[in-house]
Amino acid sequence: MDYKDTEYFKVGRASDLSGIDRFVYRCLEILPGFLSWGTIIMTVVLSFYAPVAAAYFIIAFDIYWLLKTVYLSFHLQYNWRRLKHNISADWSLMLSKLKYEQVYHLIVLPFYKEDIEVVEQSLKSIVDSKYDKKKISVVLATEERAGDGAQKIARTIEEKYANFFGSFLITKHPEDVAGEIAAKGSNITYATEEARVNILDKNKIPYENVLVSAFDIDTVVYKHYFSCLTWHFLTVPDPYKVSFQPVPFYNNNIWRAPALSRVAAGSSTFWQMMQQERPEKLATFSSHSVAFKSLYEIGYWQKNMVNEDSRIFWNLFLSRNGDYSVVPLSYPVSMDANVAPTLWQTVKNVYRQHRRWTYGAENLPYILFGFIKNKKIPLWTKIKTSFVQIEGFWSLATNPILIFLLGWLPVIIGGYKFNETLLSYNLPILTRNIMIVAMLGLIMSSIIFISLLPEPPRDRNKPSKFALVLQWILVPFTILFFGAFPGLDAQTRLMFGKYMGFWVTPKHRDKI
Repeated sequence: MDYKDTEYFKVGRASDLSGIDRFVYRCLEILPGFLSWGTIIMTVVLSFYAPVAAAYFIIAFDIYWLLKTVYLSFHLQYNWRRLKHNISADWSLMLSKLKYEQVYHLIVLPFYKEDIEVVEQSLKSIVDSKYDKKKISVVLATEERAGDGAQKIARTIEEKYANFFGSFLITKHPEDVAGEIAAKGSNITYATEEARVNILDKNKIPYENVLVSAFDIDTVVYKHYFSCLTWHFLTVPDPYKVSFQPVPFYNNNIWRAPALSRVAAGSSTFWQMMQQERPEKLATFSSHSVAFKSLYEIGYWQKNMVNEDSRIFWNLFLSRNGDYSVVPLSYPVSMDANVAPTLWQTVKNVYRQHRRWTYGAENLPYILFGFIKNKKIPLWTKIKTSFVQIEGFWSLATNPILIFLLGWLPVIIGGYKFNETLLSYNLPILTRNIMIVAMLGLIMSSIIFISLLPEPPRDRNKPSKFALVLQWILVPFTILFFGAFPGLDAQTRLMFGKYMGFWVTPKHRDKI
């Protein structure tokens, strides 16, 4: 029996299981928070009772962090060059050298209560893309719980844009379905199955010729996105063993975002750019594309969890016994930076958004549990993947705290004897110098960030380049308050079984 046919394949949390399986899964849910809190507590305890050991640990960690920062900076620069090349490339010409007319695109846009301006800009970008729109089908996936206002917007969008596409379908995901949580995953799964029946089967479109793009409703595609995607689909060795990941640029409303939000948005883009250069560490995130045939075989996205965008990759990874990967497109889609009517509300929304993203720690127990159950995955694949995932979630929640908050702790609480040692004198100097060297990379980050910005709207004055560079001094704050703290928050909730629900990030966009 294939792993995907077992009761474990679509588990969302320990409470979905029973007996020893429930106990094992629950222990695995505790693991991320246990490791993160264990590291932080160990550092504090050692600083009290063994300050010398704590100091050496912090120095070793600072050096590790510096080397890792340099390593990732090279990846960022490489992907920046690749992005610039791919944005300027003539993908239509490249595609014309292949047989591609048989490929269809199914675009699923989950829609809740966003303003019509958000939905319309996304649809308009697809209409403006350089691709045969009759080979594109759009599914506007609405929610019953969103009420009549959302349905009215959906009908308005249909009247204005449906004729541009090969097919246009509005779906209404019912509320309060047993076994589901109110989340994007349950909506797009329902919508995609409706599209299978009412678009693919109705028009006799072969499943193996269809690419599904699951986009957030604020996703604005660049003009050659579908040509770029189709080219990659047709040139990979096996298109049914890969997903396709663009780079999210949070640019739609970037000029209306305060500096904190701009830096947080830019940092998120940079992380995805770095990951594109390390495809062995890459999982699908937010807006992504995948072959319909692969999706259909495993029953689409999970309906009982928060981070369906990354979980779909792990579903496919386990169902293919580890023989599944992500193809980095190194080509952008544009999305919204987090902007609210007030600065304080923006800060709260950014925190909540990043807490939802970092709740991706819920994938770790799923992966490890799958490795226990699935005997067909090679042992080395299990070891390598487990290490990468555990280290990733541990680093997310602990590294900024160790660097920016606990680095001087042995000096502060290590006692009189330790403070008389040469090590006590050199620890803060060494830590400071390592941080300064590492922070020099922010200059390159600011240059890359500026190069990716769109032109400001007419009613907004473009900030000076000096101001756009200076804003990156906020990075220590943003990686603490929008990285480590929400990450630790999410892992702690998972550790204590206080499972999170799906939070829809409010969108604020200019009128069209």
